[in-house]
Amino acid sequence: MARWNAFAYTSEYSFDAARLKRHWKRLHSADQEPLPQDARVLTAWALMHSGQFEKAVDAGLKLGAAGTTVTNKATCVYANYLEPKEKTRLELFMQVAQRAAEQARAESDNANAYYWQAYALGRYSQGISVAKALAQGIGSKIKLALETAIRLQPLHADAHIALGTFHAEVIDKVGALIGNMTYGAKKDTSLRLFAQALQLVPESPIARIEYANALVMLEGDARMDEATHLYEQAAATKALDAVQRLDVEMALAELAD
Repeated sequence: MARWNAFAYTSEYSFDAARLKRHWKRLHSADQEPLPQDARVLTAWALMHSGQFEKAVDAGLKLGAAGTTVTNKATCVYANYLEPKEKTRLELFMQVAQRAAEQARAESDNANAYYWQAYALGRYSQGISVAKALAQGIGSKIKLALETAIRLQPLHADAHIALGTFHAEVIDKVGALIGNMTYGAKKDTSLRLFAQALQLVPESPIARIEYANALVMLEGDARMDEATHLYEQAAATKALDAVQRLDVEMALAELAD
């Protein structure tokens, strides 16, 4: 496997196990991942939060089932933000989708198994085009996995964000009527999911970024000023870890365009 591109700010987000324990609740308020009791798993998570994504994946894979969630998150963050080659990005997302599906079969009560399966399939769909993914039946898998994650963990803000995005993207690509009839996609549901997510994680930059994107998809220029304000709020966020720093950098880049 080719070496992964490095995160540029690892020195600013250095986590060891002790520091990670102190900040775990804030760092995982959006996904409700339980604090690991295995020191090796905690070390893998510390690497992930520090922005050492390749090392986090290597550590997670060596742990087998116990390291699946950290492996999947580190892979998805890297693929989404730092991998420049589209073919590699898509391959990484499909690896996560397959691992997460296996995890969900083995751990049917694990909300993050379903969430990372849906997230990876969602990013894969964006890469090949949402319309093409819907035609392949991927949309139904995403929707079911996210609804399952929320049912298992109602405080899972990240799943609310992803499901809100799903509804908005389906409507954007196939229209409100077909989107509702075929996939149960509704504008009101999308907006409600984002409102719930922001109640759960009011300082989350990615919640604001995805909400801004959804507003533009659902209502166009009429909500552009509001979307821009959401991007400005995301860009002004003080990042807690490497993942949030990448969210902030993305918001800054969007505003610069």
